[in-house]
Amino acid sequence: MTLPSLDQVRTIAVIGAGTMGHGIAHVAAVMGANVHLYDALAGAAVAGIDKISKNLAKGVELGKVSAADRDAALARLSAHDTLEATCAGVDCVIEAVPERIELKREIFAAIDDAAPKHALLATNTSSLPIADIAAAVRDGSRLVGMHFFNPVHVMKLVEIVRHSTASPAAVALAVALAEKMGKTPITVTDSPGFASSRLGLVIGLEAMRMVEAGVASAADIDTAMKLGYGHPMGPLELTDLVGLDVRLGIAEYLATSIGPSFTPPQVLRDKVAEGKLGKKSGEGFYRWSKDGKKL
Repeated sequence: MTLPSLDQVRTIAVIGAGTMGHGIAHVAAVMGANVHLYDALAGAAVAGIDKISKNLAKGVELGKVSAADRDAALARLSAHDTLEATCAGVDCVIEAVPERIELKREIFAAIDDAAPKHALLATNTSSLPIADIAAAVRDGSRLVGMHFFNPVHVMKLVEIVRHSTASPAAVALAVALAEKMGKTPITVTDSPGFASSRLGLVIGLEAMRMVEAGVASAADIDTAMKLGYGHPMGPLELTDLVGLDVRLGIAEYLATSIGPSFTPPQVLRDKVAEGKLGKKSGEGFYRWSKDGKKL
């Protein structure tokens, strides 16, 4: 396997056009790559590009992006209807489908057939074992984890996750690619929850238990962490942003993999069962307006 150099990564396929996928496509296009965006849901890739357009327009309005750079980035984006067309001729594939390991394995088996053999493969997951996902492709050494954070075009951190058979070249290319996207990468070993999810979830779950016990309101708990510890966002507001269903899935996985300290609180299970998934549904630990503002 001969991976491309950073300068040779000219076309990137992003698989999944949801919250994380369209954000990854955004930063990849701004970086200067041509980006092929695909989603199995009809119309989702086109909708993802529309969201990128709106985010770039906001960047222009705030003076953070020039109009010329916005137009150039949008010109590098294209929506595709099939996985085969999306992966044809690309130098890197970044998968950002929902956090279900069998789905990711199925997708990567198809990517393995569709993408060039030299392409770097990366999975955007916050907790799933990278080695198990890499086992779905013929040459797992070219696959690494690239854990981006929401909103991708704003958040600076990317976790590069190396599993036991990942090639040093693949890890190095992923690090360099993240840096070129304007991110600060950290490299972690493949383990349950990696670094950020494991630490962040501990705080988030304890905040939920405090709400359950009536220790303080969600708003006051979040204020304590923002003003007392310098967190830019409280753990419960962050949970609403990430999605309560996403956090529940991660907590269940870590409870099985690490131990009962990650057992999901009942309040989290109840809210997910009621469809209160956070910002995306309009209610979680807070209520949210249709334009995404906290009420």
